Amino acid sequence: MGKVGAGGGSPAGLSALLAGAGLLVLCVPGACGGGSCCPQLPPGSATRWAATPGGFVGRGPRGRAAATPLPLLGRPLFAVAPGDRALSLERAPGTAASVAMAPRAGRRRRSEAEPGKADRGEGASRSPRGMLRDGGQPGPETLERDPDKATRFRMEELRLTSTTFALTGDSAHNQAMVHWSGHNSSVILILTKLYDYNLGSITESSLWRSTDYGTTYEKLNDKVGLKTILSYLYVCPTNKRKIMLLTDPEIESSLLISSDEGATYQKYRLNFYIQSLLFHPKQEDWILAYSQDQKLYSSAEFGRRWQLIQEGVVPNRFYWSVMGSNKEPDLVHLEARTIDGHSQYLTCRMQNCTEANRNKPFPGYIDPDSLIVQDDYVFVQLTSGGRPHYYVSYRRNAFAQMKLPKYALPKDMHVISTDENQVFAAVQEWNQNDTYNLYISDTRGVYFTLALENVQSSRGPEGNIMIDLYEVAGIKGMFLANKKIDNQVKTFITYNKGRDWRLLQAPDTDLRGDPVHCLLPYCSLHLHLKVSENPYTSGIIASRDTAPSIIVASGNIGSELSDSDISMFVSSDAGNTWRQIFEEEHSVLYLDQGGVLVAMKHTSLPIRHLWLSFDEGRSWSKYSFTSIPLFVDGVLGEPGEETLIMTVFGHFSHRSEWQLVKVDYKSIFDRRCAEEDYRPWQLHSQGEACIMGAKRVYKKRKSERKCMQGKYAGAMESEPCVCTEADFDCDYGYERHSNGQCLPAFWFNPSSLSKDCSLGQSYLNSTGYRKVVSNNCTDGVREQYTAKPQKCPGKAPRGLRIVTADGKLTAEQGHNVTLMVQLEEGDVQRTLIQVDFGDGVAVSYVNLSSMEDGIKHVYHNVGIFRVTVQVDNGLGSDSAVLYLHVTCPLEHVHLSLPFVTTKNKEVNATAVLWPSQVGTLTYVWWYGNNTEPLITLEGSISFKFTSEGMNTITVQVSAGNAILQDTKSIAVYEEFRSLRLSFSPNLDDYNPDIPEWRRDISRVIKKSLVEATGVPGEHILVAVLPGLPTAAELFVLPYQDPTGESKRSAEDLEQISELLIHKLNQNSVHFELKPGVQILVHAAHLTAAPLVDLTPTHSGSAMLMLLSVVFVGLAVFVIYKFKRYVSFRPCLPSPVLLPDRFRSMKCRDVRLPCIAMMLSVNVLGRSRGLMFMPRCKMRKNERWSVESVPLKAGPISLRLNSGGLAN
Repeated sequence: MGKVGAGGGSPAGLSALLAGAGLLVLCVPGACGGGSCCPQLPPGSATRWAATPGGFVGRGPRGRAAATPLPLLGRPLFAVAPGDRALSLERAPGTAASVAMAPRAGRRRRSEAEPGKADRGEGASRSPRGMLRDGGQPGPETLERDPDKATRFRMEELRLTSTTFALTGDSAHNQAMVHWSGHNSSVILILTKLYDYNLGSITESSLWRSTDYGTTYEKLNDKVGLKTILSYLYVCPTNKRKIMLLTDPEIESSLLISSDEGATYQKYRLNFYIQSLLFHPKQEDWILAYSQDQKLYSSAEFGRRWQLIQEGVVPNRFYWSVMGSNKEPDLVHLEARTIDGHSQYLTCRMQNCTEANRNKPFPGYIDPDSLIVQDDYVFVQLTSGGRPHYYVSYRRNAFAQMKLPKYALPKDMHVISTDENQVFAAVQEWNQNDTYNLYISDTRGVYFTLALENVQSSRGPEGNIMIDLYEVAGIKGMFLANKKIDNQVKTFITYNKGRDWRLLQAPDTDLRGDPVHCLLPYCSLHLHLKVSENPYTSGIIASRDTAPSIIVASGNIGSELSDSDISMFVSSDAGNTWRQIFEEEHSVLYLDQGGVLVAMKHTSLPIRHLWLSFDEGRSWSKYSFTSIPLFVDGVLGEPGEETLIMTVFGHFSHRSEWQLVKVDYKSIFDRRCAEEDYRPWQLHSQGEACIMGAKRVYKKRKSERKCMQGKYAGAMESEPCVCTEADFDCDYGYERHSNGQCLPAFWFNPSSLSKDCSLGQSYLNSTGYRKVVSNNCTDGVREQYTAKPQKCPGKAPRGLRIVTADGKLTAEQGHNVTLMVQLEEGDVQRTLIQVDFGDGVAVSYVNLSSMEDGIKHVYHNVGIFRVTVQVDNGLGSDSAVLYLHVTCPLEHVHLSLPFVTTKNKEVNATAVLWPSQVGTLTYVWWYGNNTEPLITLEGSISFKFTSEGMNTITVQVSAGNAILQDTKSIAVYEEFRSLRLSFSPNLDDYNPDIPEWRRDISRVIKKSLVEATGVPGEHILVAVLPGLPTAAELFVLPYQDPTGESKRSAEDLEQISELLIHKLNQNSVHFELKPGVQILVHAAHLTAAPLVDLTPTHSGSAMLMLLSVVFVGLAVFVIYKFKRYVSFRPCLPSPVLLPDRFRSMKCRDVRLPCIAMMLSVNVLGRSRGLMFMPRCKMRKNERWSVESVPLKAGPISLRLNSGGLAN
């Protein structure tokens, strides 16, 4: 499906990326100078919500996220100037419980832009009034402004309970992978590594373990092996006590497995190199492993034993079965490449994936890198006719083509969400470049309607597409999107899955309490929605399922989204109103189910303070978490329900050890919250309480109560609303007009929805509206807008088409071709379908439903076949025709033409093919000095050469996707002599009859002739002929030296010919084929006459032709007149060259009415045989037929053989 994935945000945006198992990884791009030098994580480690170029990618099932190795916690290798250091937090989806922060680079801060202002050290920032104060503390003027509208900051510094632990001995290590089990577990695991950017490999590693929430750590290198270098740390998502470590494959390929949260390990060697792992979402011991050589393995014993599943698996295109959609929990979905490079969708059992047990749910091939298995849906892409086509399977039923508006003509698609039995997709249409349109589907994922146009997109650092769309956590149906309008990007919000969108209302006041003059629609609040691989840079947005009303994001106020003048904003009522909380970018963490917000400033300087808010960002208190300023590399919050412990990772200097600061927030609470500490809060959209068809009331802690929430309270109550028009969206094929009505689009025929039903059945007749999926409204206009069951009308067939399953017009001989019959409308259940394949085979079907998987047929011959289909249902009929080209692979091309020819005479060149019948072919010819080729559909051409010398002829034969060629050389002269050569019979025993052997033997014969006669090699050309018995053609050529002064005359050619014949007759020409095998060369016959008549008239050649006719007539007369039987053996002596079809004949006694006659003709310098012989034994007075080889016009010389005697 082109590229399928999501860009800007996951279903819960950053929260989906960072919530879950407590995993953290940082690395340091830019630390090696110029760009990112962070090592690439294995496939599967990046979020599944980013689309990689050239493929169909999606988020994937939730169980897949934790199968990735922990991300990398990195640090710089040397000191850099403030603002030049960029730290990257790469997170696997569903891993960490909290956001972390690090300095950002490449953008000037407001404090830096102020003339005359300078950073004053740790934590220096701009105060709300633009005045710098020590430690970034706002001035007291802020507290004197309107306390209801201004964000309040406490001046006094408070102290958090914290402890610091140094990872001694790891000062050179620049990466770390952290796992915190959480859920009442006090264990934290840290894998630190030294990654050598020059070598591109890991040279050192250390494993640390804490059992007291990070207060102290123990080094475990002796337990895993002092010389063992570890590369990755994996945690089982369903049992976090099970840990898996991978060793560096450049040293050894091994697994270290722990079942007690990393206390002890067992080592298992591997015979393959693991590139990525995928844990089963339910079974804790089931794992899929993808190797570096593209093989997929499975283990049912948590990696202790492995079994090969499939070779040639496409990277990141393998999935476990989704519970509920698949009956077999051990079913594996994968995309595999065939030997010829095609991709196909396969399913099989993890322990029984043999060829016989593999299934192909999608018929035929799919586009490479296009398989996605996500929740209840399976997506594939198939390109035909230059257009991508997208197919979906809902709950593992048959695939159906996804229906977008007819003229959307997509060139790229991203599946953003498949939650709540609905597909949310971003589609780039034919006229878009940097924007996408949002579409939302019905339950089956087949019919799509437009939700929002022109959503902004961008490319990530690795070329992946990022869509500016964010799904707010905790509130279903709520999205934020950045839409491009007249080259301006604006932020919109929806509460009903894209049914209605509106701009964000800007805050009434700024950070200091001054009024903000911002009037919709000319001015509004705009937010950065990108969740990049580095969540510390601008674009951070965060929400939590456990705090459904709170959204924190960076952005700006104005007419459009800007990358400058960025501030931090918070909404505590689900996006209805917003408040400014900081004028500079901060990372914000959620503690105690959103009851406490923790903010850390983005800075390249060391810090020791952070800000806490207990009232959803209305006021902030300053706390110190360490006595010594710390360069912060990352922050990890405790996974689980309470999340009251946080670990800050950093270092005091660029060369110091890792410093782990454990911060315990429990001490800031007096008690646990009681019932009276909460108040009800109703979700609404600009006062409208019915959201997605229900009124929902939540419990929120009162802002003045400083108590610990603990477990998430959730919604207090939910009450369904009465359905209104706002609860319905336009159905497929309908568009909303300015009056709010949904009317058919110009390209849509509403009656086409009934095409799949038969007379007597019923179908749902659309009203033009469909209820928003997951909307819970009842009664009201629901009956009016809901599709009505209607009897299927009797319709004659219309719009019949027949196509191949892959959309091609070619098929291969002897292989199955799948034909699909498509009918636009008509009674399909009572339809008679007749298909004629054009090769004498025809089939009939009684309804289209029996042809859903296509019609398979095998063609045994090549050619163009006219496939016809006739449909009749009693109300009418329709027909369609497909012209199918059936071919077979072309294996070899041989160019056949004379070795020597005369000037200004036509030469015939023929391309001989193997196999001879391959279907429709195109021939491309180059000859002589022509720069433009000659293109023909025939395998033979005729041409002339007007000058003497050597010429090259090349033919290329195109058969489908295959192109083969052959090249030959031909000598052109005004006159020459030719002589047929024969050899000792034993040469035939060593003749494999291949071109290479003939060329080598020709060279050896020529060398022997030169040595025996002394004739210069320039006068001799020898060509061994194909077939048996072995024969050769000797050409005596004129020769012109490089100065052009001397050239052999016809008399000279005669003298050379006589000399050659003399030596041949004396048995002076011979060569040694191999030790002990001598080959003697004989003269068969000489073409004494010139091939070009040099006399003024051409009566000689005419008389010669007439004489040949007289001889033939005389022979026939003698046979007819005397009719007497003669017994002899019709085996001709070796000097006679027979046509190929006669060479396989064996000697046998045949009684003939007369002697057999052989006419040997020399045409254009080559011998041609003409043989007369009866086809069977003939009796007296019986008539008989003669087989012959036709002669071509031109000068000829005759040689008659009768009974083996030459005349």
